[in-house]
Amino acid sequence: MGSNPVAELRHIHKVYGSGDTEVRAVNDLNLTVEAGDYIAVMGASGSGKSTAMNILGCLDRPSSGSYLLQGQQVDGLSDDALAILRNRCLGFVFQQFHLLGHLSAQENVELPMVYANVPAEERQQRAVEALQRVGLGQRLRNKPNQLSGGQQQRVAIARAIINRPALLLADEPTGALDSETTADVLEIFDQLNGDGMTVVLVTHEHDVAERAKQRVLFRDGRIAN
Repeated sequence: MGSNPVAELRHIHKVYGSGDTEVRAVNDLNLTVEAGDYIAVMGASGSGKSTAMNILGCLDRPSSGSYLLQGQQVDGLSDDALAILRNRCLGFVFQQFHLLGHLSAQENVELPMVYANVPAEERQQRAVEALQRVGLGQRLRNKPNQLSGGQQQRVAIARAIINRPALLLADEPTGALDSETTADVLEIFDQLNGDGMTVVLVTHEHDVAERAKQRVLFRDGRIAN
C-alpha cells in the first residue's frame, strides 16, 4: 500500500444550521489512520465522534477541509462515486445489526458483492468462508430471527469484511450485547486486526476501548490531546 495512510482527515469542519442555531459538530479535526491501525474513538455524547465516523465512512460530507481515503480525494465526489467507494473500500458494523429479515445469513453477507458485480459462484464461496471465519459455518441458512444478538452481529461483521475493505468502521458494535457475547465479538475484531485489517471503533465502554492499540478521545468536535 506504500506510505499513504488509509484515511486522512485534514482540518475537517462540520457545521449544522446557521446563526443562533449553528452547531459545530466537528471543529478543525485532524486524524490519520495508518494501515494496520486499531483505533478506539471515545468521547461524551455530542463530542463529535459519531459525526467524524460518518465522514470517515463517506456517509456525511464535511462543511470544509479535506478527506483522503487510500490517497484519493473524497470531498467533491458525486453521490454515485461515493457509493462505489463505500462498497469497495469500507466496511461498516453498527450497534443495530441492519440485517434484512427475509434473507438468510449467507444471503445477507452476499449483498455487498451483488452491488460489486461479483459472480454468483464466487459470492457464495466467499460468503461461506466469511461466515466460517466468524464461527457461523453451521448457520448459513438461518434467518436473523433464528439467531441470537451475538450471532446477528457476527453476520454483520462477515458482511462488513466481505469486500476486503481497506477500513473497517464499527460504531458501538457491542452496545446491544451482553458482556460474554461482547467478549466473543471483540475477539473477532482482534483477529481481523491481527490479520492486517485496519479498524476504527467508536465506543463509550472503557473495557472495549482497551482492546484497541490506540485510543482517541473526542471533546468539543476535535481530538483532545
